[in-house]
Amino acid sequence: MSQNTVKKSLQTESLPFVIRCVRSEEELVKAVAIRKSAYGRHLPELATRFSAPEASDLDGSSRVLVALSKLDGMPLGSMRFRTNQHQPLDVEQSVTLPESLRNRVLTEATRLAVSQAAVGRMVKAMLMKAMFLQCEAGGVDCMVAAARSPMDRFYQWLYFEDVFPGGDFVPMAHAGMIPHRVMKCDIAVTKRRWVEVDYPWYPLFFETRHPDIELVPMMATDSSSSSAADSRSGFAAAGRRAPR
Repeated sequence: MSQNTVKKSLQTESLPFVIRCVRSEEELVKAVAIRKSAYGRHLPELATRFSAPEASDLDGSSRVLVALSKLDGMPLGSMRFRTNQHQPLDVEQSVTLPESLRNRVLTEATRLAVSQAAVGRMVKAMLMKAMFLQCEAGGVDCMVAAARSPMDRFYQWLYFEDVFPGGDFVPMAHAGMIPHRVMKCDIAVTKRRWVEVDYPWYPLFFETRHPDIELVPMMATDSSSSSAADSRSGFAAAGRRAPR
């Protein structure tokens, strides 16, 4: 079956929100607001810390995804990710990744936060879909996530596996010493596994086209490609004023 035939067979579904890479200061403020709100519900001590953009939001090393309501533009969810192409992942400040993950193109998902409203569950699913598709398009081998309890069960449900035997929770020096479970997801392997087990999100991720998800992959190549992708996102370097 040709690639064009596969694309034509996809059903198209509209969402009540859009997901895109942050491309203005206003959108970054909204991403930070939903992050502060979500983390504040579970870890009130972190609410103040997340009340302003972090260095990784501003230095051009990461992509920040934001979900915005079509109705009023309010933020419904956010996630940040970056690859290990040009600097270590955040989690590597606290743990040494095993040999099996070295010399592989990795991306780390951080700051996943969604609204407490009913739409929050769909927003979380679509943020993860955007992450999967951008990893595929950008040539990323494996996703890594450090998850606190009970968020680790969500990643386990997605077929993420433990990086370290036993699934122990490790205090993260870069996250206030809060224990996290370090997990991984080989993109190609997980996609095949989802087919084998008839995973309920497979049709949603790979057989449904969502035009409201705007993909701008972080290319897993050289620094020039990464810089080009950064320029397309419209909000890359610290101190750069983005167009409103």
